[in-house]
Amino acid sequence: MLNLVRTGAATTRQELEHQSELGRAVVTDRLATLLRLGLIEEGELGPAIGGRAPRHVRFRPRMGIILAAVLDHSSLAVGVSDLSGRLLAEHHEAVELGAGPEPVLQRLATLFAWMLEEHGGDASIWGVGLAVPGAVEKPDGQRLFAPALKAFQNWDGFPFVEQLATLVDAPVWVRSGVQTMTMGELKSGSGIGLTDMIFVKLGRSISAGVVSEGTLHRGAQGAAGMIGYTFIEGGNLESVAGSEALVREARQAAESGRSPYLAEVLARAGEVAVTDTGHGAQLGDPFCIDLLGRCGRAVGEVLAPLANLLNPSLIVLGGNVAETGDILLAAVREAVYRQSHPVVTRDLRIVRSQMGGSAGLVGAAQVVAEALFDPRFLQGWITLGSPREHPEFKEFLSRAALDTSTRPAKPRPPGGTRG
Repeated sequence: MLNLVRTGAATTRQELEHQSELGRAVVTDRLATLLRLGLIEEGELGPAIGGRAPRHVRFRPRMGIILAAVLDHSSLAVGVSDLSGRLLAEHHEAVELGAGPEPVLQRLATLFAWMLEEHGGDASIWGVGLAVPGAVEKPDGQRLFAPALKAFQNWDGFPFVEQLATLVDAPVWVRSGVQTMTMGELKSGSGIGLTDMIFVKLGRSISAGVVSEGTLHRGAQGAAGMIGYTFIEGGNLESVAGSEALVREARQAAESGRSPYLAEVLARAGEVAVTDTGHGAQLGDPFCIDLLGRCGRAVGEVLAPLANLLNPSLIVLGGNVAETGDILLAAVREAVYRQSHPVVTRDLRIVRSQMGGSAGLVGAAQVVAEALFDPRFLQGWITLGSPREHPEFKEFLSRAALDTSTRPAKPRPPGGTRG
């Protein structure tokens, strides 16, 4: 009943009776429960059709708040959304995650408190979406779990997710960064209204998120989409088209003089960035044009078999490498269209993401919204009024407290300077 109202599939008692196939008395009783819990409210009258005008009911998305966070190797982003997953505010800043988990956890708690004070109103936190680099393994049969965050140095063994859930007193759902970016594009970006799409993150690592028939495909261990490990001529895709590979080639070209533009950038700034190759290509630098063309063709050659397999209606390219300009985008399109079946490419669009850093936050919030109102999880808290009262979450907090108190401290390398 709640999901029918929340998604807009049914907004009157008559529609709810028809869609749910429940009797009038049951529908009336459950609507009264949802009204009492504050999850829905009565709205305006609809047009009368052969009798009394029906009164609409609607979901109250500001009944609770969802917090979202995206951790990357050198940045931290936080956001706050309502229960529909609509982002209300966001904040981005640079951070050194290699310094260890404790300062990051405290900074995250500070930013969350600030966002709630500014934009949360009187609503309580109902869930947190956390996006991290790399694959997030999922255990069988557990909806609430704390995966090990192995992508960051000195983080392995630290109970980051458990302590975050304890600090905010709300369930935490963890996904890989590319999966949350995929959900963000699907719900608020170029994928609105579509059911089959591929999102590709081109950066330090290269990975893909797949949506099939409206559902995010995570794989058996949660590691679906690791296309950067695909072998092509010259190595795997990341070693050929990842941002570190591009920067390495660009610096060599600057030092050798093969790229006059990059040589000038290196002399002026002391370093060369991925964005510099894009600027050079736009200004007609032959090396930069060739480098981005080769990168785009390599990505397209890996994506073409996926397009043939999955038949998506949209492929979205994101990440700092994708932001270098149209030359890379054109090379990806050329390779995919040339190596895919004509039926697959007939209506296929390949575009660059316009959401930037917002995609991961929007997607993290959407992951939480879908998890909160999944019927299997919903039935555990709906009569209690809040997912914070869910027995599985209470058990998670108890396990977290026990694990934190009994887990031995992990030895750290000695600090300080060498004598």
